[in-house]
Amino acid sequence: MTEHPLIRLAPGGDRRVKGGHPWAFSNEIAMTPALRAIPPGTPVRLEGDDGVKHGVWHFNPHSLIAARRLDADPAAAIDAAWYQQRLAACLALRGRLFDAPFYRLVHAEADGLPGLVIDRYGDAVAIQANTAGMDAATPHILAALNALFAPRLVVARNDSAVRKLEGLAESVTALQGEGTATVEESGLSFPVDLLGGQKTGWFFDQRANRAMVARLCQGRTMLDAFCHTGGFGLAAAAAGAAEVTLLDRSEHALDHAMQAARLAGFADRVTPLKAEALEHLEKMAASGRRFDVVVADPPAFAKTRKDQPAALRGYGKLARLAAGLVAKEGILFIASCSHHVSPGDFTDAVGWGVHKAKREARLLATVGAGPDHPVHPGLPESAYLKGLLLHLT
Repeated sequence: MTEHPLIRLAPGGDRRVKGGHPWAFSNEIAMTPALRAIPPGTPVRLEGDDGVKHGVWHFNPHSLIAARRLDADPAAAIDAAWYQQRLAACLALRGRLFDAPFYRLVHAEADGLPGLVIDRYGDAVAIQANTAGMDAATPHILAALNALFAPRLVVARNDSAVRKLEGLAESVTALQGEGTATVEESGLSFPVDLLGGQKTGWFFDQRANRAMVARLCQGRTMLDAFCHTGGFGLAAAAAGAAEVTLLDRSEHALDHAMQAARLAGFADRVTPLKAEALEHLEKMAASGRRFDVVVADPPAFAKTRKDQPAALRGYGKLARLAAGLVAKEGILFIASCSHHVSPGDFTDAVGWGVHKAKREARLLATVGAGPDHPVHPGLPESAYLKGLLLHLT
């Protein structure tokens, strides 16, 4: 039996935990000097002041989110075998959801591994440990991955700004192997830069939405703004789009997109455009340029809660500019990955922008991330991705 240090919740501090919330905040815990001396990331037993046992949690006495739930069993050994069991369950679920090994393998709290993100690219893996507990557990996680499917390449993409909240440094490191990675989607192969690309290399969350938009692009012109490595645009080209324009400020990302376009044999229908997207959308609108389908999928506008008002103004402006570029009877797909912006507020901001562009719209679909990005029922705010598919007249 494993005896973890005991942490008690303060009187009245157990309401949310008893309700199934997977976090306990520092002001809900009866902090003592001894608890503050516990190394960040240590597994602990969490109990209410009423003696109710709440299982094993990762503990960081220096973080606002002081405890994160791991296991309902207070005696659970959080060791290599435990991580292998959790990862095996994640692997089995993804095997039921997808035919090929390209997906988000672990999506943090919803997969019972709080603060951990793992993306799989066949025999290559990107790990992002965003908490002290998962950072300390990286050797166990690596051992579990090797036991389950022995990846050729494992990269730790620990460059997320949220690590600072846990007292962790940012870094990108190859933990195992070398070489490059590839993702396969919609019959296409995309090169993925696990060491130098954005986040964990590829945005699996938009997979179903890329397929949805691509079906509307056959024989039509399409603009993929904030395209990164061209996921939306190249899926559209593969579906028969007559002409695709990829707009992004990163030459590195555009080079990867064009490499994929050449590999697929339709580079002659794809035009890369290196520019600041918002500025260039304004220039294109002023020049009278129009597209049958426009996708606007920007990086997060709201990094923190206080950024929310500015973010909503930004989404309104983006919707106005993007709607102005859509041809009559055309399609606009616009997305937000800011979890500090609610779906309702995002929809309102987009509606305002479309109205300011003097366009009439009908909302065809409201979408989120794919099933490899599950949401913990106690953390509805972790459903960060919001997308709106609009038909404009």
